[in-house]
Amino acid sequence: MEQSIEQGTEQVAEQVDVVVAGAGVIGLAVARALALSGREVLVLEAASAIGTGTSSRNSEVIHAGLYYPTGTLKARLCVQGRDMLYAYCAERGVSHRRCGKLLVATSEAQLPKLQAIAAQAAANGVHDLQWLSRDEAQALEPALQCVAALHSPSTGIIDSHGLMLALQGDLENAGGQVVFNTPVTRATVMPDGIEIEAVDRASGSSTRLRARTFVNAAGLSAPALARQIQGLNPRHVPTAHYAKGSYFSLAGRAPFSRLIYPMPEGGGLGVHLTLDLGGQARFGPDAEWLSVDTADQIDYTVDPARGESFYAEVRRYWPGLQDGALQPAYSGVRPKISAPDEAAADFVIQGPADHGVPGLVNLLGIESPGLTSCLAMGEWVRQLL
Repeated sequence: MEQSIEQGTEQVAEQVDVVVAGAGVIGLAVARALALSGREVLVLEAASAIGTGTSSRNSEVIHAGLYYPTGTLKARLCVQGRDMLYAYCAERGVSHRRCGKLLVATSEAQLPKLQAIAAQAAANGVHDLQWLSRDEAQALEPALQCVAALHSPSTGIIDSHGLMLALQGDLENAGGQVVFNTPVTRATVMPDGIEIEAVDRASGSSTRLRARTFVNAAGLSAPALARQIQGLNPRHVPTAHYAKGSYFSLAGRAPFSRLIYPMPEGGGLGVHLTLDLGGQARFGPDAEWLSVDTADQIDYTVDPARGESFYAEVRRYWPGLQDGALQPAYSGVRPKISAPDEAAADFVIQGPADHGVPGLVNLLGIESPGLTSCLAMGEWVRQLL
């Protein structure tokens, strides 16, 4: 592969083995898996750095795999990916901590739901959960208020940027390359591959590449990019929806050493308490469905007024939260492919067997637990191809 992406011409398409659109945690993990299998991989990223979208705007939690319907990609890749991720972090020196979490029922009415989640987790292959009474939960976390809890010791936290740097390093050591400020604008299915058009934002020049394999890992923009693939039947492309989640940080230190999660609610897992690797607590995300047409229209500003509703949510399990203790932190957006009134969709990983286009993989609706699942997803895509 000639490294001439900046000087590409309109007349002749440069031959490339694999092009991956998107250098978030999923794009990098997929690119790494393909490069380690001997493929020649070029990653094109629209932004000026790795992981500036969903990958860096989340809770940085390594999920255990409790909630997802049995047999779904979310369930399978989360459980597999969790174990792969812990092993990878230990091997590559990526900062992480297996701190555990408590999933809490704050009323008697929530106990059946907590029991159902325990059963779901067992069906998914998560066998280390412990049912805790109120007293047992408070023995672990004295500031906690609940009627019962599930303790998940295999839940943890991770430095997501450190993870992505490690993935990028592996990719480049295997001969792969990441090119920034170069969004893919369209692709065309050809008899001998997929012709990809990209734009160098610095110069404004257009580049054409002919790839044997094209992986659409564009995150929030993946459905929009899939619609720009000429030769892909539009019926294979779901409608994109965007659910914004705001986070608020805690002034001072939280009296918890584990993550605290309430019962899941529409659009997400509720306003939970997470910790960063320095022990600082943050709360979120909430769920705000956006009425925008494209990812470029998203406003990531955190409205301080949204914090008012956080106090009531958090005090259900931590009544000691003081007035004025929450400060706007950051927000992220979930790349949904299900509408607000629909059940949460599974990951969509479309290969040639799904849409009939040789060499094309679309990764759509990769929301939580995408970070946890990234290494397993990379292997899944490698095997698809």
